[in-house]
Amino acid sequence: MFIKLFLAFTLIPVAEIYLLIKLGGAIGALNTIVVVILTALAGAYLARLEGMRTLKQLRTNMEQGAMPAGELLDALIIFAAGIVLLTPGFLTDIAGLLLLFPLTRRYIKHWLRSRIEDKMRSRTIDINRF
Repeated sequence: MFIKLFLAFTLIPVAEIYLLIKLGGAIGALNTIVVVILTALAGAYLARLEGMRTLKQLRTNMEQGAMPAGELLDALIIFAAGIVLLTPGFLTDIAGLLLLFPLTRRYIKHWLRSRIEDKMRSRTIDINRF
């Protein structure tokens, strides 16, 4: 687990810095800053929009007495996307936007649900290796 965290906290920022430098050299520093700000604004808007939609669906399901498992996973993924979008850079913005789009989020939710179900079936849920 330590190795994964170490790599995540070193390789991702290094890749982000590399991309920012390369893009800054190609289109200029000011334009690069504008692109980063615009992607952050678009991500924040989309996160708010998707979060509100998910919250509305969650409330509807709860009022009808249905278990909102899918909506809870959506909310978790949207929350993770918001955290990722707070980090400046292009790779994290792309990852955050992919988490926010309903089409890609559906695949991620399916993968996450299957992982949770596998862990529950085998009764080996280990937070450190999840």
